[in-house]
Amino acid sequence: MKIAMYGYCCKDETNQFFEEYIRLLQEKKVEMIFEKKFYNRLKKHLSIPLNFKTFVSNADLDNSFDFFFSFGGDGTMLRSIAYVRNLGVPILGINTGRLGFLALVKKDEFSEALEMLFNNEFTTRERSLLQVRTNPKTSDLSKLDFALNEVTVGRKNTTSMIKITTFINNNYLTSYWADGLIVSTPTGSTAYSLSCGGPIITPNSQTIALTPIAPHNLNVRSLVIQDDIKITLSVTGREKTFLMSLDSKSYTLKNETEIFIEKAAFKILTVQLNHQSFLKTLRNKLMWGEDPRN
Repeated sequence: MKIAMYGYCCKDETNQFFEEYIRLLQEKKVEMIFEKKFYNRLKKHLSIPLNFKTFVSNADLDNSFDFFFSFGGDGTMLRSIAYVRNLGVPILGINTGRLGFLALVKKDEFSEALEMLFNNEFTTRERSLLQVRTNPKTSDLSKLDFALNEVTVGRKNTTSMIKITTFINNNYLTSYWADGLIVSTPTGSTAYSLSCGGPIITPNSQTIALTPIAPHNLNVRSLVIQDDIKITLSVTGREKTFLMSLDSKSYTLKNETEIFIEKAAFKILTVQLNHQSFLKTLRNKLMWGEDPRN
């Protein structure tokens, strides 16, 4: 088995787990290749000797890898897609953070999860992404022009609302007067969109949700649309610039920059162990449907 390793360390309470993980993988004769910055931090903080190959970017990886292990929280999982991109390598999230909605394997469940991988007791789930381009073109956007959770536009350096003129397949939808607008994938429906009143969408739904942030209209609600469409946004406001974010990566754009959003041509694969499910995660992580009568 060949695995790419990426994550964040090092806290005193997690160092021992990383040492145990590496020893266990070595016992299983797993070929490990580490992301370079992660590897350097491990070498500095762990007491066991390390001598492994490293990678820096997506260009250093290929589809010969069986899995991509992400150690951290959901934010680490989101950053993992920059390395995996369109390689089709399944991502397994090991939660060394807090909630872990995407990174489902708990720290003390790693050994069990590894056995399940070796015994083929898992499935892979496809997750769609959003791809973005702008007019005029945005510097550096071509390096990471896709998002797994959401694309968000929002105000910058002001408490005033912004106006987000929105078109779907070149047909005018509306102009949102709000603090911002979230364009979310089903994966992102349980993230920022949910906190702004957006709907929960199952991962295999072929849909996109548009959720305004603090809209100044009583009759504005989230809108769910099919994902084979193209969305165009244009923002104006009292300030000359606004923010656009793709998951955790942010860009400052000038007013009236056109933003074109559509489903990416590739999908990300995530690992779902046989005892896991999206509905079970909803109940356990978000207390969805929690009721003393159940």
